Amino acid sequence: MSSQLPIRKIIHIDMDAFYASVEQLDNPELKGKPIAVGGGSKRGVVAAASYEARKYGVYSAMSGALAKKKCPHLIFVKPRFKRYKQISKQIHAIFFDYTNLVEPLSLDEAYLDVSENKKGNPSASLIAQEIRQRIFDNLQLTASAGISINKFLAKVASDINKPNGQKTIPPEEVISFLERLPIEKFYGVGKVTAAKMYKLGIFNGKQLKEKELAFLQNHFKSSGEYYYNIVRGIHHSSVKPNRIRKSVATEHTFISNLTSEIFMLQKLETISEEIEQRLIRSKVSGKTITLKIKYSDFKLQTRSKTLPYFVKSKTIIFETVKELLFQEKIINSVRLLGISVTNLNTLSKKKEKPILVQLKLAF
Repeated sequence: MSSQLPIRKIIHIDMDAFYASVEQLDNPELKGKPIAVGGGSKRGVVAAASYEARKYGVYSAMSGALAKKKCPHLIFVKPRFKRYKQISKQIHAIFFDYTNLVEPLSLDEAYLDVSENKKGNPSASLIAQEIRQRIFDNLQLTASAGISINKFLAKVASDINKPNGQKTIPPEEVISFLERLPIEKFYGVGKVTAAKMYKLGIFNGKQLKEKELAFLQNHFKSSGEYYYNIVRGIHHSSVKPNRIRKSVATEHTFISNLTSEIFMLQKLETISEEIEQRLIRSKVSGKTITLKIKYSDFKLQTRSKTLPYFVKSKTIIFETVKELLFQEKIINSVRLLGISVTNLNTLSKKKEKPILVQLKLAF
């Protein structure tokens, strides 16, 4: 790891089974029981699962039917996103007591840069421990944390001692940690990529590190350089307090498959209205409109069109989506429709110069 790289103190806080934990908090009768937020209908999908449910193999993004098969006594709870946002605001208020460099990733996780912090505490590990304790004292919810020199390592570390734990990877242990790390544990390496790496004889960080940059670029295209760098502890991305929104999207999964394009248009009109409201709330417009279609056999198809101007009007969005729908024949009955707007008019941020800090830091 080059001594010229920016060495920061980054904390990744990740709430434990957040949605499910909030439901158990608000309804004591659910404590200690396997619950799934969402997923209760015939076509439902699990948004979150309690740790009691995870013991049976129930996880987020799983169909409700499969979740019920794995855990027959699973309790389904309807999502209450307004409540989750309310709790999330209280958690983020705690973060800002320590630093203004907070980058929310979702309602239940965020990065914090505490290289310089409001408490004057030189130990990022002690800060993470204090934050987790405050969250529990104030809200009776548990959180896990990862602490290291960059966002990538902090993200990986936060998953190691879940739930209700934390893991610190200090600068002097970064390389040895990455060499031992199973390749599927690298953040950004999904199932498909991991399977491809297995075929190339790459099962851990040490084996990934042995591959030359040209080899990785040949097999993984633009991601090759990313893999080459992260296994060496190189990740320049700084904590961005004001993340630039890149897309606005909404999708609906239907209880019964749609076979008529007339019914599909009705659903798409509703989704267009929702997209308009989200664009207005976010104060953004976009040029590229994408229609997402998932068929009953789970085959996924997307169709996009880029307009010469920025739009947020539901009328223009719907007319564009209608054009995309009839662009080619629908090949099967449809179980999901979605619309996303990208190529937004958010200002591109200038690349920040890395802040060089001495290697010896208190972690």
